[in-house]
Amino acid sequence: MTSANLLVELFVEELPPKALKKLGEAFATKIFEGLEQNDFLEPGSELTSYATPRRLAVHITSVREISQPRPQPPKTLMPASVGIDAEGEPTAPLLKRLRSMYHDEVDIQWLMSERVFVEEESGKKVLKHRDDLAAGGPLFIRLEGALEDALEKLPIPKVMTYPNPSGDGWETVNFVRPAHSLIALHGTDIVPVTVLGLQAGRDTQGHRFEARVSPVVIQNADSYAAQLKDDGAVIASFAERRAEIVRQLQAAAAPSGLKPIEDDALLDEVTALVERPNVLVGKFEEAFLEVPQECLILTMKANQKYFPLMDAAGKLTNQFLIVSNISPADASAVIQGNERVVRPRLADAKFFFDQDRKKALDSRVLGLAKVVYHNKLGTQGERVMRVQAIARAIGEQIGGEALALKADQAALLAKADLLTDMVGEFPELQGIMGRYYAQHDGLSDDIAFAIEDHYKPRFAGDELPRSDVGVCVALADKLETLVGMFGIGEKPTGDKDPFALRRHALGVIRMLVEKELPLNLHDLVSIAFAGFPQGLLGQVHTDVNMFVFERLSGAMREQGYSANEVDAVLSLNPTQIYLVPKQLEAVRAFAALPEAAALAAANKRVGNILKKAEGEVGGMADPARFVDAAEKALFAALSDIAPRADAAFAAGDYTASLQALAALKTPVDAFFDQVMVNADDPALKANRLALLNQLHRTMNRVADLSRLAA
Repeated sequence: MTSANLLVELFVEELPPKALKKLGEAFATKIFEGLEQNDFLEPGSELTSYATPRRLAVHITSVREISQPRPQPPKTLMPASVGIDAEGEPTAPLLKRLRSMYHDEVDIQWLMSERVFVEEESGKKVLKHRDDLAAGGPLFIRLEGALEDALEKLPIPKVMTYPNPSGDGWETVNFVRPAHSLIALHGTDIVPVTVLGLQAGRDTQGHRFEARVSPVVIQNADSYAAQLKDDGAVIASFAERRAEIVRQLQAAAAPSGLKPIEDDALLDEVTALVERPNVLVGKFEEAFLEVPQECLILTMKANQKYFPLMDAAGKLTNQFLIVSNISPADASAVIQGNERVVRPRLADAKFFFDQDRKKALDSRVLGLAKVVYHNKLGTQGERVMRVQAIARAIGEQIGGEALALKADQAALLAKADLLTDMVGEFPELQGIMGRYYAQHDGLSDDIAFAIEDHYKPRFAGDELPRSDVGVCVALADKLETLVGMFGIGEKPTGDKDPFALRRHALGVIRMLVEKELPLNLHDLVSIAFAGFPQGLLGQVHTDVNMFVFERLSGAMREQGYSANEVDAVLSLNPTQIYLVPKQLEAVRAFAALPEAAALAAANKRVGNILKKAEGEVGGMADPARFVDAAEKALFAALSDIAPRADAAFAAGDYTASLQALAALKTPVDAFFDQVMVNADDPALKANRLALLNQLHRTMNRVADLSRLAA
């Protein structure tokens, strides 16, 4: 049984650049998996994916010509009366079934004599198929199936319908872009497969303008990448092309001591736009640098796919890098063309900036009353009023009246830049432009930066607001969104979260924890809740709290804490979120103690006893009522340890508070060994339950230790 390396390439019209990387990876992976499932791959077979703007390809090593034999039971097709007519010939249903199994590439007469047979089951004759091909079939049959399956499962949001290349003009096929040729080479041999109306061959096309030959005739599976590079002027590997762009960007910026802006998404997109990159340096007039650099950077990146050049201080210069798809001997025309194209874009940005500054930011606030936020939650103007109220309340708690007034002003202006021309053109700049316009109006940096920062954190790992004013408004904005959206039933479901509520909840958590804000989460949600008409929202207070706690639980587990440790702390529903990391550290330190397991088990036992107790359990035991030495010893130990544990807890030293409990192990063990809690004497029983209640309170101030029990 021979094996050789396999190459498959689908040559198409320009693919969507933002999707190319995923398309290339999925195309290669699905074909590899299809062949692997049918035993065509040798142990150690490896795949290499290729993706350019006009092709998807995969190279797989050690692919068998015939699949590895596998014993398989016959497959039932249909009743013999349905599949065979009166003349003994196969009927249309049977032919359709067989062709679907073999993708039309099969001799029906051969199949009927060699693979299809009649067998009696439960008194009825049925047609069965001996699936030897699945166990040891030729590559061309299974490769075609794997290729079709791969194309069907590509992550394509929308497909195009176009005429079948091998059809009569009326037939159509569907794919993300029209396909023009197909290569399938097993070593040097063409594998005769057909997909999208294309018959496999060995010809492809190189660079649209700079290929040395056309077509590029691929000699064997292993020469593909080298031939495309040498004859076709194409770097087929997405990763290699990306690395080459990075190298050229750095080399082009180095002579001026500058640095290209770092943007992985832009780098991936540009890699998907060129087949052989050539980086060039362009310039624009320095007068445009009067415009905020965020505006210029965004227009160059989003509209032109340029890489702006920054100086050592991170300030934008008047130079940018162009990743061209052509390499002329004299690149001046290409550079001048790009400079000419970018100039109107920058001029538009400057015009928007100049026009926006003619109107004070606070004069735009009234206009928000005409902007719909959500048809069930009113206008942006109404939303601003709600955010103001929440921000004032938070400011009052954090920094008193002075901070509350600043938070109120910042919240009032936070959404005003939505009505500016610049944000209308570039929505990504909301908040950023509000900061610039606030500074232009003479407002303090506290207010200006709070306007920008109230959207933070925008994503995982993003920085938090820089000032307390910004924190107040950011918390208010996120809480208002959470409560409002939950109130109208717009909760996240599965992987759908159109209003980014998970991100908002994580933002609230990060600010409370990392800024160490002594704010009560339940009170914050209540403040936000109060701003909405209660009839509109219904009772969502508990839902929002639970949602935030779920995000907090996930965040803590991502930081390395076990599910039991997190559960132990969060099961007490802590109101001071910023203390949770300290509590978790204490729980982890306690769990490492040799006494921890026994105390956790005892705590669980105590909890169960108290739950089953009838009536109200007393809060303090009466030492005069003790009878057994073990209960006296436990009370004495508790009287000694509880004050020390409580003092450590009050001082915020949760580790010391929990570790003080270790000394309770011996008296607790003795108590359960020697004392009957449910005594016949009601007074004695009540006193012992009160003792256990004291023990339970002392042990569970930092966390519910019973959650640590195995």
